[in-house]
Amino acid sequence: MSTRKFDTKIQHLKYKVLREVARAEWADKLSEAVFTIPKYLSPGPHPTMRCCIHKERAVATERIRIAMGGDKDNPNVIEVIDIACDECPTSGYTVTDICRGCLAHRCEDVCPKGAISFKDDLHAVIDKSKCVNCGLCAKVCPYNAIINRKRPCENACKVKAISMASTGEAQINNDKCISCGACIYQCPFGAVVDKSFIVDVVRMLKDSIANKQTRVYAVIAPSISSQFSYAKLGQVISGIKALGFHTVVEAALGADMVAWDEADELAEKGFLTSSCCPAFVDFIHKNFPDMVQHVSHNPSPMVALAKYIKKSDPSAKVVFIGPCTAKKQEFRKDHAKPYVDSVMTFEELQALIDSRDLDISTMEEDVLDNASFFGRIFARSGGLSEAVGQAFKEKGSDFEAKPVVCSGIEECKLALLKASKGKMDFNFIEGMACINGCINGAGCLTHGEKNKSEVDKYGREAMEKTISDAIRYIK
Repeated sequence: MSTRKFDTKIQHLKYKVLREVARAEWADKLSEAVFTIPKYLSPGPHPTMRCCIHKERAVATERIRIAMGGDKDNPNVIEVIDIACDECPTSGYTVTDICRGCLAHRCEDVCPKGAISFKDDLHAVIDKSKCVNCGLCAKVCPYNAIINRKRPCENACKVKAISMASTGEAQINNDKCISCGACIYQCPFGAVVDKSFIVDVVRMLKDSIANKQTRVYAVIAPSISSQFSYAKLGQVISGIKALGFHTVVEAALGADMVAWDEADELAEKGFLTSSCCPAFVDFIHKNFPDMVQHVSHNPSPMVALAKYIKKSDPSAKVVFIGPCTAKKQEFRKDHAKPYVDSVMTFEELQALIDSRDLDISTMEEDVLDNASFFGRIFARSGGLSEAVGQAFKEKGSDFEAKPVVCSGIEECKLALLKASKGKMDFNFIEGMACINGCINGAGCLTHGEKNKSEVDKYGREAMEKTISDAIRYIK
């Protein structure tokens, strides 16, 4: 298995753990995984990633624990592997060797806590026990010799949910975290990880194969069109079915359903924020509680479609497969629990496919055709707004949607601030926690701007050209 299927070696390492955990569950040997997998990852007498073989295997054991569901007492799907988080420098303001030891000492004069002193060569030093990271010293330094060094996870987190514990490792404030997973992708040591429910999925599939009493449906996100570059999409669908899934349904059909209903709700209320991105919705609840009343009452496409599937087939089990770590948080909430049985990322799907030694690139192409162009482009920023606009057009409504498309939490925050103060020239906020939308979700195999063109291409291949055509048998 080459790392070419992933952006980073960290993703490849995570994949190997997930693959071996799934393989062990298929063989009913999961209890042995904690002993066999660490040795598989570090087979020789010398460490390849850590200071010693013992620590390397200890970290691997923690990775296995999270791949098997993680800490049951921690409600967050994002966890920190403490012993793996020890190589980043301390965050905060630091004096670099650019400091000239000048006579002005403006940094000292401006510091409100007396945290700056000088060595014998007059170079400034900062006492971390006194520093409050106000940044005033950096602003007045004429040489720009003082910099604010942040750890990658801390820098990636736009909701300020990550801080450093007194012992040096990262810690996550669950009251602030929105489970977007930005920290996971940016951590260069793989110390921040999302819990996996891959074992639960394997058990569902085994039960379905053995008893034939339940059918396991795979609901796949439209951003899958930009993943699995080594195979055709139709071959990926064949691979999913070869795993034991009864059928594969496009989440984009749920997107069509949501866009159709969201247009009616927007026309009725006059102002609305989208409800499709669970991280964005969580951000509103935690940071803009007064705006919660404006969040669309429509469920996310995942929940809308799962609800329809369960209504059509009461014995069904529904597994959502997509790019999103926040979906793992969403499916355990009360509004989604009755309909969605588990969630996997594309990373986990790759691990599951390889746990059965399936070469999907050699398989016949299956067909995936449930949704319209507009449902499929939900995967990238702007797609939802275009779909809502199309719904108004198909309904013959003269209501004018004036959307603001927010790519990333920082843009979402700005739009919500304007709306909360009544200073807006828009009536619909499309919020996506990930930059450019779901195509850059933390659970993607690959990330990048090229994924947008792949999603648009996938959308144009839809047989159903209108939203009303896609949902005609549902509504």
